[in-house]
Amino acid sequence: MPFRASPVVLCFLFRDTVSGGRQVLMGLKKTGFGLGRVVTLGGHIEPGETPEQAAVREVEEESGVVVREADLQRAGTIEWIFPAQPGLDMSTVLFRAHRWEGEPTESSEIRPAWYPVEQVPYARMWPDSALWMPRLLAGTYFNAVVTIADDNVNVASAVFS
Repeated sequence: MPFRASPVVLCFLFRDTVSGGRQVLMGLKKTGFGLGRVVTLGGHIEPGETPEQAAVREVEEESGVVVREADLQRAGTIEWIFPAQPGLDMSTVLFRAHRWEGEPTESSEIRPAWYPVEQVPYARMWPDSALWMPRLLAGTYFNAVVTIADDNVNVASAVFS
């Protein structure tokens, strides 16, 4: 049976500050894939879940924040391809949300933090983030295929449509 990419969601929460700056919620990954990197909230879509249901569940599990499906905006898709380790392949649906309830709190997986949109810590993130995240932060809808190099970290290619 051929391997299929894992279905995944990523959800970017945004807020406007009193000083007028826009911030995005991300966090330091404390366990598993991406350990030690700044990542966004999200994870695997469970069997029987829609991407929206998975985004709501993952945001609450990782940060304690409650976002409603109606407040999610689809932002695009990314297919991550890992030629050296196909078991890592991911088929990802991206979401943005500007409304939610609660304050982010640390979980066993993520130490959440707000980052100014103009100061996203790309050097502490997966290397491919700097290629696609500016589009997401700008409000653009996009689809991308990101092929990861044989080291399973760096980018071999990124194609946008």
